[in-house]
Amino acid sequence: QVQLVESGGGLVQAGGSLRLSCVASGSIFSIHDMGWYRQAPGKQAELVALITSVGTTNYADFALGRFTVSRDNAKNTMDLQMNGLKPEDTAVYYCNAGHYGPQGDFSEYWGQGTQVTVSS
Repeated sequence: QVQLVESGGGLVQAGGSLRLSCVASGSIFSIHDMGWYRQAPGKQAELVALITSVGTTNYADFALGRFTVSRDNAKNTMDLQMNGLKPEDTAVYYCNAGHYGPQGDFSEYWGQGTQVTVSS
């Protein structure tokens, strides 16, 4: 089992910045792609950013130019730097990771989420 724990959420004014972090722990063999997703009240969850094990990134259109995803494979961590925050960025942000076990078995894990609230 792999556990993902997010941190760094909070309340910020529009135009401000936050840095979210996700730490993976547990029986880690090989973490594959990692990503950030978010879900606003009354809306479906949506992808924010993805990062592969070799550092290739992919962003949702709304995140381009404002958000930067990074990871440290040695520490099993992933960060999301969010700049120029807007009220519409208000949501619970979730960390996601794909994991391969020693037998090649694949599992997907989610964190518990961290609330980001952007005031106007």
